[in-house]
Amino acid sequence: MPPKTRRGSKKRTLKAAVGPQRSAAYGGCVPKSYTVSARLLAHYRRTARDLPWRRTRDPYAVLVSEVMLQQTQASRVTPAFERFMRRFPTLAGLAGAPLGAVLREWSGLGYNRRARDLHRTARLSPGGLPATVSALDALPGIGPYTAGAIACFAFGLRVPFADTNIQRVLGRWVLGRPATNREAVALDAEAMPTRSADLWHHALMDLGATLCRPRDPSCDKCPLNGDCRYALSSGNGLANGDAGRHPPAGGRYRDEPLRPAAYKDTDRRVRGAIVRALTARDMTLRSLENEIGDGRVGRLAEALVADGLVERAGRRYRLPL
Repeated sequence: MPPKTRRGSKKRTLKAAVGPQRSAAYGGCVPKSYTVSARLLAHYRRTARDLPWRRTRDPYAVLVSEVMLQQTQASRVTPAFERFMRRFPTLAGLAGAPLGAVLREWSGLGYNRRARDLHRTARLSPGGLPATVSALDALPGIGPYTAGAIACFAFGLRVPFADTNIQRVLGRWVLGRPATNREAVALDAEAMPTRSADLWHHALMDLGATLCRPRDPSCDKCPLNGDCRYALSSGNGLANGDAGRHPPAGGRYRDEPLRPAAYKDTDRRVRGAIVRALTARDMTLRSLENEIGDGRVGRLAEALVADGLVERAGRRYRLPL
């Protein structure tokens, strides 16, 4: 007699969701329409966003794009990426530039620690980036996700990783809700095709940015809707409190709007304003306070000095030389 299972159990594995993964993409002969990877990649080839960092496998260009995309929407990153690559076209060129010049070119993207860490990475590896996930992860400001993305997109490694969009797409498809990062990485490792891992991840990210949105997803247009647990549930899953239980955790391709009402009161806004003001000229504390008009300027200017993003020269503050 087969073992009993608990009534109403909702546990669902990837194999239970889509069956055995055998298609041309996996070296088998089952029709391509059967597998999730084939459906997803076919959709991607028809609808892919034309983003400049997808036209290259240069590890340095991929690094720059991934660092920029950590906290910024793709639409804002595109012009900044192209401008930055014109100014610093190689890793060695970035390593040889003063940090102040890098911060000036970064101005407008925010989260200036990213520029500082990118500069530190260039100075640690001026001859080229390492090609393994562990070595990439050890570089300043990279972390597991960015290391996996660079290894996949630049070096062609079949590496599982997950940003916010991948967590949402794979989680909704298999679990009926956005996955945690750990869950999404495990699902990605199981579902990823043997070949075209780079296209697979680009396709997941595009699907999350364009159709499988946090709110009001377009399930009727999604190539995975036939066996997506989220799409098949009542109200496309929104009735189950999807957004409330699992809010986006931040990460790559933040195409959903940020929250400017909260941002205007943050230290981050004032820190960014200080750095932007110093891209034009060196300034005294009083000049910074008058220009920015916030009582936190003095404290946050000193915090920027401690972070290595600003220097104090006598009575004046300036970007690092």
